[in-house]
Amino acid sequence: MDANPAEAEEHRPENWPLGRLLGAASRAVERAWADALEQRGLTHAGLIVLHLLELGFDSQSDLARMAHVEPQTMSRTVDRLEREGLVTRAPDPGDRRRHVLAITDAGRSAFEGVRGLEDEVFPAVDDPAAFRAALLQIVTARP
Repeated sequence: MDANPAEAEEHRPENWPLGRLLGAASRAVERAWADALEQRGLTHAGLIVLHLLELGFDSQSDLARMAHVEPQTMSRTVDRLEREGLVTRAPDPGDRRRHVLAITDAGRSAFEGVRGLEDEVFPAVDDPAAFRAALLQIVTARP
């Protein structure tokens, strides 16, 4: 079946509705970001944990709350990071039910190693600051 030229034109990305274009861009970026992190031995979830630890959060429950995930999900992520030597988990001397998490030197190095990834993952973005501002408008908009 031969495509009608008008139909073919309609299916070009520059003619897609904004929602479809944003969805396709999101999937492409997610794949590129995951691949770039994997090459460095990290996952997106692991990177979020390292970032939150760098910001000063030190409890698994706080990390889960800040990352908007279930505590069990956070536990699996922290377990993996601990096995890889990127974080430590120690009993809190003041609360036997709580563990204090900390980023290790290896974790800090891994976190710092991904700082330049944005340029690698988003090479087609001419104005990263404007792009970031537009994304922030989208994710912080209140319907």
